[in-house]
Amino acid sequence: MTAADETPVRVGVFGLLGSGNLGNDGSLEAVLGYLRAEHPEAVVDALCGGPEVVATRYRIPATRLHWYRGEYRTASRAGAIAGKGLGKLVDAVRTAAWVRRHDVVIVPGMGVLEATLPLRPWGFPYALFLLCASGRLLRTRVALVGVGAAPIANRPTRALVRWSARLAAYRSYRDVQSHDTMREMGVDTARDEVYPDLAFALPTPRASTPSGPPGPVCVGVMDFHGGNDDRARADEIHRRYLDGTTRFVRALVEDGRPVRLLTGDECDAPVAAAILDAVDSPLVTAAEACSLADLMKETAAADTVVATRYHNLICALKVGTPTLALSYAAKSDALMDRMGLASYCHPAREVDADRLLAQFRELEKNSAELRRTLTERNELAARRLKDHFTALTMTLFPTKTPTRTVKESA
Repeated sequence: MTAADETPVRVGVFGLLGSGNLGNDGSLEAVLGYLRAEHPEAVVDALCGGPEVVATRYRIPATRLHWYRGEYRTASRAGAIAGKGLGKLVDAVRTAAWVRRHDVVIVPGMGVLEATLPLRPWGFPYALFLLCASGRLLRTRVALVGVGAAPIANRPTRALVRWSARLAAYRSYRDVQSHDTMREMGVDTARDEVYPDLAFALPTPRASTPSGPPGPVCVGVMDFHGGNDDRARADEIHRRYLDGTTRFVRALVEDGRPVRLLTGDECDAPVAAAILDAVDSPLVTAAEACSLADLMKETAAADTVVATRYHNLICALKVGTPTLALSYAAKSDALMDRMGLASYCHPAREVDADRLLAQFRELEKNSAELRRTLTERNELAARRLKDHFTALTMTLFPTKTPTRTVKESA
């Protein structure tokens, strides 16, 4: 064994991790599980949004992503505007210095190449560009692993996303749509692969088997105001979403069904509270999930799930519970199609409680068949993710002999 073989590989993980979004943290957890199983010698740390949470929960050193602590708050005063501006310059130096200390940097999953929710170009898109540009300049391999992408209308955001992807040393996507979107943006995707979302690699709790009278329904809610191009009518979209979802929950309660409200981000809590107040029934409760594992336990105990957030859907589908998507982006439709439930999508922008209830009843009528379908699709997802991690080892850790053979993409 040479001295180079004995030197631990220095791996950084990067993103809005530890910031309250359970889906982002679930992607991190999946990558850390892979690293600890396949590369236990690797020395891992993070540059992330919530360093205290990441350091405590995942037991790795973590550094704050932005120098300016108010980066994601609206700047209206001169001091705040100046702080943000100075922060952009400081972050360029801080990011490069952090990247220089690593052999590999992994961006674990997340929708880092999309703007399906409100997003400013000088926020995370700029941070991602700094990362990828620093990696190229300093010869540190930056890997965008299982990420999501979507068409972006805003030209500065689109340019930053396109250049970030071009500068990365490795790219893989969580659905075909993301792969095709980046190709249409001018990124060479000929060697890029598509795999299931990283969250499908997490441990799965045992799902309950419905028996007796109709059981609980999980309803995943979201602080939904439309996408990046909907800012002018964001309040209207939110009112329509909240009203339709509340009416649907009330209809379930009138049928005597227990309802468990789920969230996927800290910002969703007021939506759950508003529904609790409006329905005012002991049959409606709200879960306090702190991880995707918690969400999976909740959805595994339910007869049926109706959910909005992308990773709430993943949790329900992964445990094999029949699920109806309140879809707010094409990624949700793609996920439902991949899992065999394409006909059970309902637009989050125009929630029609009566039509949603009819779809829900159809879902429950076909529950047994859908559970079998989900079992098959989950087995396929598990195999594909093994291929994904083998590909990562071959690309990012070339000195280590792979233990599995990479198969062609499905």
